[in-house]
Amino acid sequence: MKKENQNNHINYSIKKLYKTFTIMKALFFLWITFGLVWGVFSASPTFAQTEDEVINTAKTAIGAGSTKELIKLCHDAIEIGLGDQKATYSQSQAEFVLKDFFTKNPAKQFEYIHKGASKEGLKYVIGKYTATNGNTFRVYILVKSTANGYRIDTLDFSRE
Repeated sequence: MKKENQNNHINYSIKKLYKTFTIMKALFFLWITFGLVWGVFSASPTFAQTEDEVINTAKTAIGAGSTKELIKLCHDAIEIGLGDQKATYSQSQAEFVLKDFFTKNPAKQFEYIHKGASKEGLKYVIGKYTATNGNTFRVYILVKSTANGYRIDTLDFSRE
């Protein structure tokens, strides 16, 4: 009788352990699935944006001096002009260059003064950026179509 109770207890423990393992496995896969779905839908550049969305968001980001928001709108390789210096940068390099610019010229005001399109259909905007230190810049933004929607291809700050 004692051996039978031990066997029943062992069988009960194995069944309980198996049930617990099954629940843990289901929760693990649910957690992984949720993480993947959240990662896909929360990644900033995942969703394609229209030209107008890029242009409007760029206006807000530049007006706030927000490098992080501005970089999200940029092409993988972006041409940046700061006065006489023009170069093509990766997004991470561009973030550093723009952060330095906004640190030296903190945003006071930014407004668009002209919007247009080239013969090839590329959208561009020209704006006026005023820094708190009194510096003013003419800003040229060129937006191009990419596989991930529209992105800023060229960003040029020319001192006025």
